[in-house]
Formats: sequence, structure tokens, C-alpha cells
Amino acid sequence: MDIAYLVTPLITWITVGPIKFLINSVKARKWAFNLVGNGGFPSNHSAVVSSMATLIALREGIGHPAFGVAVTLCFIVIIDANSLRQHVGKQAAAINRLAGEDGGHKWLRERMGHTLVEIAGGLATGIAIGHLVHACFGRG
Repeated sequence: MDIAYLVTPLITWITVGPIKFLINSVKARKWAFNLVGNGGFPSNHSAVVSSMATLIALREGIGHPAFGVAVTLCFIVIIDANSLRQHVGKQAAAINRLAGEDGGHKWLRERMGHTLVEIAGGLATGIAIGHLVHACFGRG
């Protein structure tokens, strides 16, 4: 087993998390610990799947079946991030408004999905990290 395939998603996740935290902190003009998690720029999930697709393309070629699977997974993650999870966030906001007076209501996280810009940022970051891992680990 080539270790690059195991470390790529880990490196991507560890890299994108602090980037997202710093961007959110600059936007909020304070440490944004409460904004860590789903949603925001760049998309962590899009970065992870695109880094793997990039690494597979560079190492195995775009004609390899694994690349096709990786691209398919990438599309599923992007569609989920842009549509389904955004709808979940809107529903959470509506539920929070309706239950606002209820003292027993546990606040639901409203920031769930991603905009196309956040997804594009994740894709660009993932592609860059895929290239970086390929350059650092060689062919394997």
C-alpha cells in the first residue's frame, strides 16, 4: 500500500481546517471557534475528495478506473454540499426561529452547506495539495 493514498486526505483535512478558521476569524474580527465545522470557505469535504482524485490522476492516470470512482465521489460530495446540506441549514434556521421561545430547544447549527465559491476554494486547495503530496512522495 502506497502511504501517499493514506496521508493525502489527512494532510488535506489538517491543512484546510486552520485555513477555514483563520478566514472565519478575519471575517468575524475575533477568534471564530464557534464557526469551526461544516460550511465556510474553503469546503473541507470538496478539498479532501479533490486531493484524492488529483493524486490518483497523477499517479495512475485519468484512464484508470480508480480515477473514475474518485471523480464520481467528488461530484456526489459537491452536489451534497451545495444542495442537500444548504437545505438542511435552511430548515435548521426555520426550526430555530419557530422554537426560539422554547427553553428546552437545543439550537440547531444553521451553517451547513457551501456556496459555489466555497466549493471552488475547496477544489482548488485539494488539487494543490494533491500535487504537493505527489511531488513530495514521488511515484510510490
